[in-house]
Amino acid sequence: MPGFITDPADVPPYLLAGGRSSRMGTNKAFVLLGGERLLRRIAARIGQQQKMPVALNADTDWPDTIGLRLVPDVTSGKLGPLAGVLTAMRDAMVKHPHASHIVTVPVDSPFFPIDLVARLAQAIAGRDEIAIAASLGRDHPVFGLWPVTIADDLETWLLKDDKRRVRDFLARHTVRTIDFAAIQTPIWPLDPFFNINTPDDLIAAETWLAALEQTP
Repeated sequence: MPGFITDPADVPPYLLAGGRSSRMGTNKAFVLLGGERLLRRIAARIGQQQKMPVALNADTDWPDTIGLRLVPDVTSGKLGPLAGVLTAMRDAMVKHPHASHIVTVPVDSPFFPIDLVARLAQAIAGRDEIAIAASLGRDHPVFGLWPVTIADDLETWLLKDDKRRVRDFLARHTVRTIDFAAIQTPIWPLDPFFNINTPDDLIAAETWLAALEQTP
């Protein structure tokens, strides 16, 4: 039976690419993994789950959107990942006025589950509820389903809370946390939300990608 969200594929998807990539030393969205830019790989992965076109939350001077619609932060000052979430909410109110929620994924995690949105959406029981992903004992709120109804509260919180801890904002709302199992590979179980922040992470990601290609 369908839950509150009748069709998870109708949830508008947004890629969050507002970070500084300081530990990578270059824009990590454009590093190559398996010969393909990370941005393109992740856009395709979320795009295959959703009917709505993927939008990109990034700076106005982003060098190459690969054809994605660019949605810069509605706040100034690099206020963290929740600024990207707020931007996605505000954008969806205009571009997708019938959507109760938006889904966000970061631009640096290439192995996230292909049933991510479906499982998050299954947990939503009301218009104001948030659903976030978790794995191996850790929450990953940037992989989240966010209700557009809380946009005003999020904007107020971003502008008034100096620490801007994601968990502090989540504590203000009803949150459903969905646990995803590790991916079994020939070398070791892989955290599906493994993210690439450094050159060493990129080397590790190549190893994981090769292992996944060997998995039956």
